Amino acid sequence: MSRAVSCPAWLTGTLVAVAAGGLGYGAGRVSDGAAPLSVARAWAGFAAGPPAAEPKVSGPVVYYRDPDGKPVYSLSPMMTEDGRLFRAVHASEDLRFDRPAAEDGSGRAGPGEGDRLKNPARTVRYYRNPMGLPDTSPVPKTDPMGMDYIPVYDGDDPDPSTVTVSPGRIQRTGVRSAVVERRVVSRPVRVPGTVALDERRVTVVATRADAYVDHVEDVTTGDRVRQGQPLVSVYAPEINAAAAQLIANPGFDGARRRIRNLNVSEAVIAEMERTRTVPRAITWASPRDGLVLERRAIEGMKAAAGDTLFRIADLSRIWVLADVPEHDLAGVRVGQAATVRVPGRSFTGRVGMIYPQVNRETRATRIRIELPNPDGLLLPDMYADVEIATGATDPVAAVPEEAVLETGSRQAVLIEAGDGRFAPRAVEIGRRGDGYVEIRAGLRAGERVVTAANFLIDAESNLKAALASLAAPPAADGEGGR
Repeated sequence: MSRAVSCPAWLTGTLVAVAAGGLGYGAGRVSDGAAPLSVARAWAGFAAGPPAAEPKVSGPVVYYRDPDGKPVYSLSPMMTEDGRLFRAVHASEDLRFDRPAAEDGSGRAGPGEGDRLKNPARTVRYYRNPMGLPDTSPVPKTDPMGMDYIPVYDGDDPDPSTVTVSPGRIQRTGVRSAVVERRVVSRPVRVPGTVALDERRVTVVATRADAYVDHVEDVTTGDRVRQGQPLVSVYAPEINAAAAQLIANPGFDGARRRIRNLNVSEAVIAEMERTRTVPRAITWASPRDGLVLERRAIEGMKAAAGDTLFRIADLSRIWVLADVPEHDLAGVRVGQAATVRVPGRSFTGRVGMIYPQVNRETRATRIRIELPNPDGLLLPDMYADVEIATGATDPVAAVPEEAVLETGSRQAVLIEAGDGRFAPRAVEIGRRGDGYVEIRAGLRAGERVVTAANFLIDAESNLKAALASLAAPPAADGEGGR
């Protein structure tokens, strides 16, 4: 009686391949006496046994990754440029740095297997919950989500505040980091300003005695004049009497001093001494190069002593006055660089004066910036935007402002320790400016700090540390959570 022998599908396929290869061999397909390639492959498959089963996946799809293994991820299905779908990654496939892969190349190890292979000479004390919950086990196990418990070895003193984040979670939560660099940290103070004349470069043309305007030169408001250029001729009885005394008493110092006290120029006095005559009208000239800001002299008018005939200003240097709020005044110093912007142009100068008074109504203090104005583009009473670069000019260790976690009583940052691990660290901060914060203590240049999603990692770190402080150590007799 014949018995039916069941044969696995893989073995049946192998036998068929061997038979087919044998027929081909018998037909003389290979003339060199070697077995056909199909026979060799079939026999190798038979010797290797049944094919390895694909690793089972479980859990929901947590993200999608590039089919070629490139570091490109997506939270929703998407396609490559050549039309291929991204591969779905389930919760059980999400790679964790604290869970080494098995040696079989499957990318996933059994509970505790990878750590045992990686550290064969170390003794595992117990296994802790991968999510930081107060649950330990003396033997390898998985949590309800299929995540392996993490082994804790003898001599380990794990920092309960350190958080390990898988690449998938880093991608989903948008974790970003930056390098601690040395840079100049400055916080510019921006205030409105007004262009004003340099008070030291303004001159008034006037007589020191009652006079009559005899003649006015062809000079008016807005004209540029040179030093010594004639402006106006006046007749003053007091000045003529002093001139007559000077001529009548040559060499008498008192007569010469009297006419000089009436503000008659040395050139006019020298001309009277040379000609030995008293002119009917005395000419007044421009005392400096500059711009005529005001002309009040009119031919035939009577001018009392001290009346302004012309007002002339030198615009080669100009002032910019700005009011700095009281809360920003502490960072402003005399000599600091300042940028003044007017429509179409910008100028660079320095703070020349901080006025010693705070405006009672605006709670602001006026500062003065002196600027060269060789082209005369800055005109009195123009509006300007003033930017003062406050802070030190020496580079310091600094991080982006978003990297600092403010708790009210202290400041901290999250350090990227590598392999997906993050740990908090207390720091001492200093100046702020241009989006950066000076780190006076706690960090050194070259370290990396988290700048995005740091609040989520910090919250998980605090929760993990709190739960670890409540968790009881595993029992010595081998009992533990199951």
